[in-house]
Amino acid sequence: MGKDKKEEEVVFLRKKITLLRAFSLLIGSMVGSGIFISPKGVLKNSGSVGFSLVVWFACGLLSMFGALCYAELGTRITKSGGHYIYILETLGPLPSFLFLWAEFFAIRPANSAVVSLAFGRYMLEPFFAPCAAPLPAVKLVSLLGYYMVLTLNSWSVTWSARLQTALSIVKLLALALIIVPGMMLLAQGHTKNFQDAFDRQSLVLDKLPLAFYAGMFAYSGWFQTSFVREELVRPERNIPLAVIVSVITVIVGYMLTNISYYTVLGMQDVLASPAVAVSFVQRAFKSLISVVPVLVALSCFGTMNGGIFTFSRTLFVASREGQWPPLFSMIHIRRHTPLPAVMLMFPLVTAMVCIGDIYHLMNFFSFSRWLFIGLATLGLIVHRHRHPELHSPFKVPLFIPVSFTIICLFTVAMSFYSDPVNISIGCTMVLSGFPVYYLIIHRQMSKRCRSPFYYLTRKLQVLLEVVQQEIKTY
Repeated sequence: MGKDKKEEEVVFLRKKITLLRAFSLLIGSMVGSGIFISPKGVLKNSGSVGFSLVVWFACGLLSMFGALCYAELGTRITKSGGHYIYILETLGPLPSFLFLWAEFFAIRPANSAVVSLAFGRYMLEPFFAPCAAPLPAVKLVSLLGYYMVLTLNSWSVTWSARLQTALSIVKLLALALIIVPGMMLLAQGHTKNFQDAFDRQSLVLDKLPLAFYAGMFAYSGWFQTSFVREELVRPERNIPLAVIVSVITVIVGYMLTNISYYTVLGMQDVLASPAVAVSFVQRAFKSLISVVPVLVALSCFGTMNGGIFTFSRTLFVASREGQWPPLFSMIHIRRHTPLPAVMLMFPLVTAMVCIGDIYHLMNFFSFSRWLFIGLATLGLIVHRHRHPELHSPFKVPLFIPVSFTIICLFTVAMSFYSDPVNISIGCTMVLSGFPVYYLIIHRQMSKRCRSPFYYLTRKLQVLLEVVQQEIKTY
């Protein structure tokens, strides 16, 4: 009894993520705004219905390669933190800090803003149809939704995980409501939109990287279990199992969803639609015109929840490794949540929602994201070479990380030609981390000096009721 009471008083992140919750986290993070807004971006930049379906399948296959690489990294490296900790452990502190810098100031806020804006747009769609919802109203609802998720993740890990499980079911239901009527119409012979599906004249090769960015955005989320590795139950077994099953499920669902879109909507209809799922329902299933947009909005809500849940762990681990202010490695004394890390995204996401546009934001953050994901899988190759003696319970063939890394870095290089303005801004954001690293982080780590944030940290620690995590051996 005394031992149980003592364990309750110890402050640390508990292992509360089971296989089902890991599966729900992955499904809930992948199936979100992407499949409901990315079809337009993929189609626009691939040029035809046929080539867009090829891009969707290729993005799914690429996601599977990446997920398998991260599953092996998750069994080799036992810390939470995802991309950050993998780059730190394999390539060193400078690349990992540059990732952290880009992730905090560009990747994560822009990604969260895109999902939030999609949530606001679909939530208001039934009230304003057939007209578009006013942009100020969309942004207000987007921010309210994001703040609700922030509050929940600050309150309880358990309730965040339970919500993710419930919303994963809602997401699959939303896809089913699009797939079933589309497949029924296709079986009845509605194939006119697939005639001349592979029109080579409309294919523009230099735009294909942007098509892949849009498609990979829809699949993004396959890496989420790597952020919460320390909170997973039986991670050696559950990480590979969860990523394989979830990615296959999403690939099948996305392919059938896109085929359903094209069965009901022509190419020009998809390109002209501000909300593809709503346009689909207006044509195919008018009785559900007020239901599907709400289900889509809830899907986006689940993606926001998964994103906050995992990114807060990145800041938590980075702070613990000495590359971020120490406040963000602290946990609330009663809630056992990384409260400071959860709340840090509040100002940047608010700013990007207020000033941003979905498709520009998508190109802006995709460059940095895929650059560092490519570096993380390159790190897997390096880690294998440096530690041949290390036994891993899950190991992928070498051609998978090699292929994935080459494709990621090639796509990143090509995107400079496709969208030079947004990509240059993203590149500048990454490079701006160099002076910060050498002036502050490197000096602090090499001299083992006290953090310049020490006194502010002490004040905020008392205010927020947070303490350093105690070391816990399971």
